[in-house]
Amino acid sequence: MRSARVHCNLDLKSEHLPVVIRRLFLGLLAAVCLHSNLFAQQSYTWQQIKDKFQSMNPTLRAGAIGIDESRAQEVSAYLRPNPDFSISADQFEPFNTNPYRPFAGVLNSNAITYLHERQHKRELRRESAEKATGIARSQQADLTRVLLFDLRSAFVQTLQAKAVRALAHENLAQYDRVLAVNRDRLKAGDIAQVDMDRLQVARVQFESDLQTAEVNLRTAKIQLLTLLNDRTPVGTFDVTGEFDFKEQILPLEEYRRMALATRPDLRAAMQAVDKAQTDHRLAIANGSADPIFGVDYGRNPPLINYVGVSVTIPLRIFDRNQGEKARTELDITRSDQLRAASEAQVFGDVDSAYATINSTLALLRSYKATYLETATKVRDTINYSFQHGAASLLDFLQAQQDYRAIQVTYLNLVGAYLTAAGQLNLAVGREAIQ
Repeated sequence: MRSARVHCNLDLKSEHLPVVIRRLFLGLLAAVCLHSNLFAQQSYTWQQIKDKFQSMNPTLRAGAIGIDESRAQEVSAYLRPNPDFSISADQFEPFNTNPYRPFAGVLNSNAITYLHERQHKRELRRESAEKATGIARSQQADLTRVLLFDLRSAFVQTLQAKAVRALAHENLAQYDRVLAVNRDRLKAGDIAQVDMDRLQVARVQFESDLQTAEVNLRTAKIQLLTLLNDRTPVGTFDVTGEFDFKEQILPLEEYRRMALATRPDLRAAMQAVDKAQTDHRLAIANGSADPIFGVDYGRNPPLINYVGVSVTIPLRIFDRNQGEKARTELDITRSDQLRAASEAQVFGDVDSAYATINSTLALLRSYKATYLETATKVRDTINYSFQHGAASLLDFLQAQQDYRAIQVTYLNLVGAYLTAAGQLNLAVGREAIQ
């Protein structure tokens, strides 16, 4: 974090200053210090960006609420059926011989009935709901995996834009030093005015590179702030991290093994097969008959009290839940096919990302071992030769252009490597390459 410091050397204890003016100065000083602290630029590491993203991104927060909703459904799935209570009154006699006693012969009856679920229906419903919650957790982890790849790509683009801007600033400063030397040569009559003018005109390319790098950096920061759902001003937001590549990576089989053990979408597909099997068992259980037990109590005038019991058994002659049994059995096969497709997709993602990162590494090794050093050597040699009259202006400008192109290409390759590393991490399901 970088913060601005304000130094004030005002003698606020002078007897010649009124109290009001002294308070005004103190207020202004406090406002300036507060302004400098509020607009101090803060740099975030990748871990800080990731933690901030996971706590503030609305899509991830909505997914977490979905998991809580699935857990609430577990409670509903395991609830017992409610008993039924009924009250009845029969045998009213409003037209009997004694119209003043129409309720004398009323038969009162109270009954309680309860549906008893057989073959562990409640337990199977709860098991199915728990497995649905497990699938929801895996899907949330998969959503986090995908969104973190987008976040990592935006983070890498910001680091790349910073590196390109630093290179453009360095190239402009170096070219200004060359111009200063050639102005001295012009004064000494060593070069012509037209050559000096051409050198001055060539400076616009370096200024253009710097301005383009500034715009790209600002755009990358805006994209990163959008993913973070952060309203921090772009000027006070910055990131920091290592912008380089690793020479060696693990063998392909190691990444395949990690992906099979880690990928949340593959885990969700496997959990879907397990849930389909539970749903099939539940469909079979729902095809069985559930008895209804009842107890009733009544009073039969004039003074006869009675208690009765009843059992009601549905006859599952026509509807034995045949359709749901067939559907859930087919769903097991369907879920297993989707699991196989997910597994094939995992291998395809890992192999593709591995090929991309290997190709990028091959180019980076060549650039780091040969091209960067050669381009620098050629630029310095041609620059020295031009200043001593042994090289033409065209050779000098071409060497500057080649050096700039090699440096920018190298930085773009480092960015491509880091993006490919993020793609491999996405394929594996975790940060296998930091």
